[in-house]
Amino acid sequence: MPDSSISPRSFLVIRPGGIGDAVLLIPALTALQKAFPGCRIDVLAESRNAAAFLMCPGLNRVYRYDSLSDLAALLRTSFDVVVDTEQWYRLSAVIARLVGALRSIGFSTNDRGRLFTDPVPYPLQDYELISFFKLLAPLEVQPPKESAAPFLQLPAGAKEGARRLLAPLAGKEFVAIFPGASVPEKQWGRENFRQVAESLTAAGIAVVVVGADDARASGDFIARGGLALNLAGKGGLMESAAVLAEARVLLSGDSGLLHIAAGLGTATVSLFGPSDTAKWAPKGERHTAFSSSLSCAPCSRYGTVRCGTGARCLDAAPSEVTEALLKLWEDQVSP
Repeated sequence: MPDSSISPRSFLVIRPGGIGDAVLLIPALTALQKAFPGCRIDVLAESRNAAAFLMCPGLNRVYRYDSLSDLAALLRTSFDVVVDTEQWYRLSAVIARLVGALRSIGFSTNDRGRLFTDPVPYPLQDYELISFFKLLAPLEVQPPKESAAPFLQLPAGAKEGARRLLAPLAGKEFVAIFPGASVPEKQWGRENFRQVAESLTAAGIAVVVVGADDARASGDFIARGGLALNLAGKGGLMESAAVLAEARVLLSGDSGLLHIAAGLGTATVSLFGPSDTAKWAPKGERHTAFSSSLSCAPCSRYGTVRCGTGARCLDAAPSEVTEALLKLWEDQVSP
């Protein structure tokens, strides 16, 4: 075991996977910077989630898993400590071992603990943001007493991009809707989202649809007839994040954009099916989460879906979701 009394000066933090995990890791990265002032922190991510770390100032470099040149450069770099934040898969633990840091920390799931100097149990019952802080316990970095927001910072230029995209609203406040989902079991259905948009419009509330290119068709359906402003497929992740920062409330399934909105301090209504709200839903009075009424839900506390029945997990009624949105809308103080 390495000498834990020596203060480390360089860290590699490994975070493969999607945007949501990356966002929920950022408070721990910020705490690491505060605990070790002046330290160098590099991140090994993937192309699909690397942009999320633009909202965490002070990082030295973000390498990408899926870039051979990045991996080669990473393995030529020395680190005092490597922290592998992957929960289940073994590849990241192998890379953590190959880095050759004096100290390595990671979750001890699936026999991964044998590859770390400091294996840490993975708590299924904890909010995932807090789970990542458990990895910093060997470094004597403590989790916050409560997960305060905002904890994300938008990079320069993102707000200006959002202003251009939102120009058709002429400054009117709005509810944002993200209709996308990474797997079919997490989809609510564009018809349900359109019903909500119709009710909000009838109440005099503007609606903006956000998302990547794969949400463009759903956005067109929801916005048809002038019901909403469809921004799906327009701008990059940071422009979408800046749009969410301007929204009064976001409606979304379990998604990366949901966690970005919460991290920026925007109120949210979220729809959960296979994944556990206790572990993944944003916390606090500004957030409302709907869970599936199916007896088999949640079938996965850590987000992976293995459904063989083809069940539609998200079964919240559009009227109930609209009511929750209207309540949060009234609760928010206008900027």
